Amino acid sequence: MAGRVMAVKSGGAAAFAEWRDCFAALDPGLELLPWAEALRRPEIVDYALVWDPGPGELARLPRLRVIFGAGAGIDGLLADPDLPLQVPLVRMAIPEAAQRMGEFCCWAVLSLLKEARRLAIAQAAGVWDYFEPPHRADLRTVGLMGLGAMGARCAAMLQGLGFPVIGWSRTAKSLPGVEGHVGAAGLPAFLGRSHILVCLLPATPETRGIIRAETLALLPRGAVYVGLGRGLHHRLDDVLAALDSGQLSGAVLDVFEPEPLPPGHPLWSHPKAIVTPHVASLPSRAERAGYVARCIAGFERGEPLPNLFDPARGY
Repeated sequence: MAGRVMAVKSGGAAAFAEWRDCFAALDPGLELLPWAEALRRPEIVDYALVWDPGPGELARLPRLRVIFGAGAGIDGLLADPDLPLQVPLVRMAIPEAAQRMGEFCCWAVLSLLKEARRLAIAQAAGVWDYFEPPHRADLRTVGLMGLGAMGARCAAMLQGLGFPVIGWSRTAKSLPGVEGHVGAAGLPAFLGRSHILVCLLPATPETRGIIRAETLALLPRGAVYVGLGRGLHHRLDDVLAALDSGQLSGAVLDVFEPEPLPPGHPLWSHPKAIVTPHVASLPSRAERAGYVARCIAGFERGEPLPNLFDPARGY
């Protein structure tokens, strides 16, 4: 198909060169344009691969056929009040992302199980802080909030390490070996059994602030928390208070609101917290380019697009 053009806004000039090289190998007939150039020639753009377009910019592309989110979430896209909802929006929900999330989740959970933060502090201080980690995987239940593709992969990998896994979702889901809890009615019992709470929920108005003082208080005392979904899910002041009171004995936080976490924030130096810079699940550009190229090829053959954003559900 001649004259096929994709506008790219993700990662800056150096990243654009990498995107261009990836797509040249995957789909030589697809021309890539940097975002600024695309906005100067909006009438030629068929596809957009974007992370955080400016307000109204996507609506300026009259020939736009599909929008691809360039990252693990589409928060930056949904912040656009003029987002053209009539154009299909494909989320970057790919197997490589789920695998990376599973790896990161297992690392975070094992780091808390084996008190990696305490060990790192002792090493930095040059102190031989001998102790016996008190827990085994098979004696600590992991509670997964969010049972989509990411949650399913995390559950399987955690089970492989010996952790019992239970799950919670807003609507009923079924995963092998995972006892499910559903909706507001099922949340207290789920939290009461979760020694290790992992949040992988989507970003919706209903999930904003779901990890707060009231929910943290329902966990077994000394539980730990892993925040991998979105920064809007947890109220950081409440997480800090729970760490200080001993209700939480540890936390790994990869997502924040705002990002990056501000300099001087107490979590940077907290002895029970591990802070990571939103790196849990983002696939490489080559992996993401392969996914987008496959989606475009299928779309141009008349096949349905995968992982479409549903405006009615908000994700």
